[in-house]
Formats: sequence, C-alpha cells, structure tokens
Amino acid sequence: MVNCMTLKTLIVALCALSFFTSLAAAQDLGFERDRHKSILAMVRDDVKKNYFDPSYKGLDLDAKYKEALEKLNKATSVGQFSGIVAQFLLDFDDSHLFYAPPGRANRVRYGFDFAMVGDRCFITRVQPKSDADAKGLQVGDELYSIDNYQPTRENLWKMQYFFYGLRPQPGLDLVVIKPNGKNAQISVASKVILGKKVMDMTGMDGGIDMHQVERESEDAEKRMLKQYFYDKLEGVFIWRIPGFMLDPSKVDDIMARARKYPALVIDLRGNGGGRVDMVLRLISNVFSTDTKVYDEHSRKETKEVIAKSRGADAYTGKLVVLIDSGSASASEIFSRVVQVEKRGQIMGDRSAGAVMEARHFDHQLGMDTVIFFGTSVTVADLIMKDGKSLEKVGVVPDVNILPTGKDLAQKRDIVLAAALDALGLKVTPEEAGKIFPEDVSEVD
Repeated sequence: MVNCMTLKTLIVALCALSFFTSLAAAQDLGFERDRHKSILAMVRDDVKKNYFDPSYKGLDLDAKYKEALEKLNKATSVGQFSGIVAQFLLDFDDSHLFYAPPGRANRVRYGFDFAMVGDRCFITRVQPKSDADAKGLQVGDELYSIDNYQPTRENLWKMQYFFYGLRPQPGLDLVVIKPNGKNAQISVASKVILGKKVMDMTGMDGGIDMHQVERESEDAEKRMLKQYFYDKLEGVFIWRIPGFMLDPSKVDDIMARARKYPALVIDLRGNGGGRVDMVLRLISNVFSTDTKVYDEHSRKETKEVIAKSRGADAYTGKLVVLIDSGSASASEIFSRVVQVEKRGQIMGDRSAGAVMEARHFDHQLGMDTVIFFGTSVTVADLIMKDGKSLEKVGVVPDVNILPTGKDLAQKRDIVLAAALDALGLKVTPEEAGKIFPEDVSEVD
C-alpha cells in the first residue's frame, strides 16, 4: 500500500519507534564516513529508480551525488555525515522526499509542540512538569524563533525534520510573544530518555529487548490508530481523525454509527495523512455515486483514481470538515474532493500543501550490529479533478477561521463552535474546547 504521509507524521512515528534502530557504540570516524557513503549511494538509487519525475525536477542527480560525496570526505563528525545525506534530498524541496536516518539509543523530548495558525506560529501544547513548563512557556505563546530560526509555513516542515528527526538538540533557545504582547526569551532543556546503545534481538538475553520492542511497538500502533467520537449533541456526530491509519472496513463501521445523525463533523485538524485506501473508503462513504478523486501521475503512467460509492449505505446528511495547517496529504485530498463536489463546508485554516504519494524504502547495514534507515520517495503527483495540484498550495477553506493566542491559551475552540453553529447548534467556544481530550497526540 502506497501511503500519503507527511514528513511530520513519519517523524513522530520514528520518534515513537526509535528503539528499533539503536546505534552501536561509537565507531571511528573513518568507519562512519564509509558507512554514510554507502547510505548515500542507497538513497541515490532509491530516487533514481523510483522518483515520479524522471527529470528529477531539473536537478542533475549524479552531479548532486558527486557533490555530496566530496562533502562527506571533508566532514568531521557523524552529525555532519547525516546532515549531508539529508541535504542531498532536501534540495528537491519536495514534502514527501526525505532521508529517515537511523534511530538513536537515547530519545529527546522538548516538552512542547507548535503549529502554524495562518502565517503565525503558536505553542499548542506544553508537557506538565517539563522544563518548558517550569520556564513559563504556555499554550498560546506566539513562537517567533527557535535557535534564531523564524518558523514560516514554507520552512516549518524542514525545522521539524531537523529538530525532531535528523538532529535532536539538548536544548532550544526560544523567543516568544506572550498573548499580552510582551516578548520573552526562554531556554528550554530537553528531556533525554536513556536507551540501550545495542539491543539484543536474538533472544539470547532472555528475550528482554525483543519483548520491550514488541510492547512499545504495540503501544505506538494503538496511539496511531485511536479515533475520537462525540455524539452527545442532538443531531450531530463528531469524528476526530488524528491520522488515516485505519483498515477500510473500520471506516464502514464508524460511518454506520454516523448514519444515525442528520449532520456529521469530520475533524481533520492536525491529521498528517496516512493510508490511501482509508481516505478512498471515507470518500466512498459520503458520496452516493462514484466520485473521481484525482489523476495519479507516476513516472510511467497516469491513472485515474475513482472512489466507488457505497450506494445506499453512503452517508447523505449535512457534512462539515475542519482543517488547519497540520492537515496534510490524505486529509487534503478528502477535504478538496468534498469542496470541489460541493458536498459540504470546509472550515478552519489553509492546509499544509503537502499532497504527493510516497513509498518508504527500508534499508539496513551491518551484520552482527545492524543499523536501520530508509528513504521516503515521491512516486506520484496527484492532480485533482479541477486540474490542479495541491502541493505547496493546500486547501483554502470555504470559511476561514483562525484562533488567536488567547483562544489557544483559554482552550476556546472557535472553529468547532462555528461548525456547530452552521449546523444550527449553539455551543460556546469554551464548551467546544472541552469536547475532545487535550492530549490527542503525544507531546515531544
């Protein structure tokens, strides 16, 4: 199954599953240099064989590879090696093309999360008892800069890639603007969760490491699959989908519950995408006739993708879809189809504009001590029914609603409240903010 998953979604998954790829004890620099040359060659081959655009967006792939090799020869640390491999793909400026480096023995948690709201970046979660919490960082603070880098819609995914996936930091220097307009400089220390540098997956050590991996893998999968529902308001079923990770049959089961209500709100805020078959099934459940979703332009062919309706079992009530800057990939596909077909209202903030199809290629190096890494490669561009791509553009909502820093700080959900108001229900933003749990996703 080809996934429509954004970089941020995969980084979160990698952080949760990093114990799979613990690095061995420190090796000499020459060994690491040679290893990263091998990694670079594998990454290049993944792109050369699978990238949807055979012209590589006008870039000279072989020349870029040679340039990266020269940089590896001059680099003086493992961190630089990893950064050179990553930059080899970042030059494509493609949201679904990136290097997934080997995981680390120790995991880093910053204690806060952030997201774009319109063209401003805000703190959206702070972990209680974290150093960020102790230093006075608060939900609703506008994040002006991180280590002197100012977040924008264009560079946010690269910043997340660097700080979360490629090179986690022992601490971050933040400049924030408080809801009262005052500036504050806050240095946040990361929490380091110690892990083993080498994990025994053979069962020789009583299977302890293997069982730990299995338990943590199951926990991570449960978090990714969990869905949220609210059916205590008269006539409205609200379904919050954190990610498109469900088996299509599960979508049918949930929509069977929704059919009992004359109105449906599907909340895709913060949903970074996931399985293509799940989004197609969701479309099938809200349209009474077969619906064209997009044309899939791959390297060798163009294929029309149709979502076949569930007919009499399709939901026919009123539909409102909520999106924000964190709604990406499959979330954007669903939202845009609903919008183009005038099936319902799209409300919230402009989506991420990260809409391509990608395939993840897994690799490993070593024998007794093994490292695991991978390449996410864009295998298709998706052209919607209106003839346009959503990549770098996103979905512009029918009703644009942007929470302020004070709304976030006071847990006022003005977007959900507006959606319910459009359906004839009077729910205050304060009441709407209590409908779903605050910790829908893990705070890093």
